[in-house]
Amino acid sequence: MTPITEVEGRRLALSNLDKVLHPLTGTTKGEVLHYYATVGAAILPHLRDRPVSFLRYPDGPDGQLFFTKNPPPGTPSWVNTTPVPRSEDPRARQVVIQDLPSLMWAANLVVEFHTPQWRTSSPAVADRLVFDLDPGPPATVVDCCRVALHLRERLAADGLEAFAKTSGAKGLHLLVPVEPTPSERVSAYAKQLAVEAEAALPRLVVHRMARALRPGKVFVDHSQNAAAKTTATPYTLRARARPTVSAPVTWDEVAACAEPSADPEELVLTMDDIAPRLERYGELLAPLFAPSHAGGVP
Repeated sequence: MTPITEVEGRRLALSNLDKVLHPLTGTTKGEVLHYYATVGAAILPHLRDRPVSFLRYPDGPDGQLFFTKNPPPGTPSWVNTTPVPRSEDPRARQVVIQDLPSLMWAANLVVEFHTPQWRTSSPAVADRLVFDLDPGPPATVVDCCRVALHLRERLAADGLEAFAKTSGAKGLHLLVPVEPTPSERVSAYAKQLAVEAEAALPRLVVHRMARALRPGKVFVDHSQNAAAKTTATPYTLRARARPTVSAPVTWDEVAACAEPSADPEELVLTMDDIAPRLERYGELLAPLFAPSHAGGVP
């Protein structure tokens, strides 16, 4: 019998609670749902008013993974959707996660949450800039941290403040609050900084996606600033063998991980780490929502 629970007055049918989704730790779907219920207050501000794309992994990371932008069949009428015109379907809509019931409904589908850098009220007008720092083996997140420190300093020179989070996979993400700016302009600026980083750190950085260029270097992916692109939402679980999270980290942690003797595992954060970190640090990404922290894109 499928359990029924009530979340803020909404009735939800939760399925397969004992199914193992993260095999290395034996983490079950029920534990995943408990995680999202626990960190709802942290993740919801990053989801609200942004069309969400889902990477679904209903049978865990070794099963079928599929990316979907359209509202899944059976989406409840009380889950918000918004028009998001796309070239292949000008009438397309996407889900917008506005509250805890919607979050728990989506989490029951077993998903990664991915969101763009703009809000539904201003499509293709970004309020944040993002860099996805992706290491090409044998490079690791340690190398990403070195690049992150360089980019932080470069952004500061233009009056912009960067915040870091783990990708939940191999690398690191930098998020930068900006005054509302057309995505095309933000994309051009991000590319400029990626090119500059490669020139400044040629043995460490590559700004092009070509895999032949990436072994031993950090790919500074600036492309996710394009209006059509998305990035893993802060606090989302990732479809990995362990229940890793794309989680905020302090700059002290980034600097420590950039040391030559650092262990890449230092910046692997799982769902069990998040509640204690929120209690210790608070919401490290709260400045993303403060207009006083948003800078102008040169």
